[in-house]
Amino acid sequence: MCGIAGILVYQDAPSLQVGETLAGMSNRLRVRGPDASGAWRSPSGNVHFAHRRLSIIDLSTRSDQPLHSADGRFSIVFNGEIYNYMELRTQLQQKGCVFSTTGDTEVLLQMYAQYGVAMLTQLRGMYAFAIWDEKEQQLFLARDPLGIKPLYYAQANRCLHFASQAKALIDVPGVDLSPQPAGHVGFFVWGSVPEPWTLYRGILSCPSGAWILAGPGGIREMRQFASPAEESIRFSEDQIPRSEAECSERLHAALEESVRMHEIADVPVGIFLSAGIDSGMMASLASERTGRLEALTLGFDLLKGTPSDETPLATAVARHYGLPQKVEFIDRGVFHDERDRLLDTMDQPTIDGVNTYFVSRLAKQAGFKVALSGLGGDELLAGYPSFRNVPSTVHRLGVVSRIPALGRGFRVVAAPLVSRLTSPKYASLLEYGGTWGGAYLLRRGLFMPWELPRFLDPDLVREGWRDLASVQQMNRLLQPFRQMPAVPREQADLLRVSALETCYYMRTQLLRDADWAGMAHSIEIRVPLVDMTLLRQLAPLRASRFTPRKPGVANCLTKPLPPEVLSRPKTGFSVPVREWMHGPLSRGLRSWASFVYSTQYSALPSRSHAASVPR
Repeated sequence: MCGIAGILVYQDAPSLQVGETLAGMSNRLRVRGPDASGAWRSPSGNVHFAHRRLSIIDLSTRSDQPLHSADGRFSIVFNGEIYNYMELRTQLQQKGCVFSTTGDTEVLLQMYAQYGVAMLTQLRGMYAFAIWDEKEQQLFLARDPLGIKPLYYAQANRCLHFASQAKALIDVPGVDLSPQPAGHVGFFVWGSVPEPWTLYRGILSCPSGAWILAGPGGIREMRQFASPAEESIRFSEDQIPRSEAECSERLHAALEESVRMHEIADVPVGIFLSAGIDSGMMASLASERTGRLEALTLGFDLLKGTPSDETPLATAVARHYGLPQKVEFIDRGVFHDERDRLLDTMDQPTIDGVNTYFVSRLAKQAGFKVALSGLGGDELLAGYPSFRNVPSTVHRLGVVSRIPALGRGFRVVAAPLVSRLTSPKYASLLEYGGTWGGAYLLRRGLFMPWELPRFLDPDLVREGWRDLASVQQMNRLLQPFRQMPAVPREQADLLRVSALETCYYMRTQLLRDADWAGMAHSIEIRVPLVDMTLLRQLAPLRASRFTPRKPGVANCLTKPLPPEVLSRPKTGFSVPVREWMHGPLSRGLRSWASFVYSTQYSALPSRSHAASVPR
């Protein structure tokens, strides 16, 4: 895990202090890679790379970056891990390739030399990287299909700038920092900023599963090369298991393989262990092979002795599998001491991530660089209430969606009364509930779009909601499901909701939070349940009548979880932020969102605000 940055200078670019700009970008990323730093200028002078290294595989200096091919043609900066790099290395050696390191970065470099863009279909891992081809004068940028690793870019002063964090691009001269309506509206609707947007017009996120080709004339091409929604239905009927035993066996094999591959490292690996099934399941799978993992558990003093305290069950799981464990309780004082740093390292505003920040802090204190997380289990194994609520809403209100004016009219009339009595979302039930995208918005939305003109500029809201096109985009995401193999409606519904949760809530909030919150403490968070190969392997299982769901999925484990974990009701990971805050900020999640937004946006110099702060 690392931080990458770079600048591609276009033809006829004005005279710039490129080195100074790159150094500023790299400095912003220093916490992502405290072990080594490097900078490089191409022989042609068109490209400048910077790298901050967190050494995980091949700890020697020979794997420091930027890394170059033996002939000097190709150069790379890379953030992430390629879990099948040893297999790819053997494949390349059989083609005559010679390696000077034992890490995965050189494998990427040689894969590109051999296969070009086609290399991406062979990678298993989390990644964002840039490769410069000096001969062709071409820059290649790529990001992993599930969006585990971030990559941002900005064009200014006839240059293309890219970096692992949006904030690394804020001080680049000439970048347009005026408000990006889609980013501002997206944050208040979803609680995080949906890709490819940021809060700034001049800074964009490279979409998950996309690559970019650029040269001295500018960006030549951007293309999507993988979609988790499409991969989740790419199976044939003969791949669907015929018995529960077969389903359980294949499920165990796929999960065990993913956990095993995500443990590969030349440094000790910890595991974030809560009272949930996902982390407990990983602890069980890891214990089948080795006892070297150490459990890291976070608790909060205000929750001690309440049903929201996860430490007793997490401790029971650690003992059950023979894992050493470290537990830390966070109190109000620690939160306030860390709050400013937490908000500074938060790359884009989000209503979540506090728990990940503090458990990563614990991992750092315990001497780890790598930790496994159970993130992604709910999306993969139907653990959220949305897997019941969204299909139910769509099937009940589908007819109403054919009469859009009816839903809008009801909302206009009912909203004032409904907002006084309950959640404003209920006023939009008829307006949005009849489509998959609309029903998902009702389930996950923080604010409804029609609420926003109360505290954001109405023109900004209108433009932002139009550009987001959230409901239309979500419905478009599910169009391929019309061609999937014939499966029962219940299983088809599960796959649809899984695609929405994976491509929205998980991608733009949970994974992004795991990145910035882990990197705030130089911790690489690995997510074995967020893996494209695993997604493909489980696709036909999830389409069967033996669909693996939590908690029943735990039956596939060689050593099952303790019964008290399996019988525990599904809850979110509780963090008493509201209790720690004072005054109006303690009133609820919406107030916390407003506080985060105001600190993130107002912290920048010379910023003209496009919004007041909702209370």
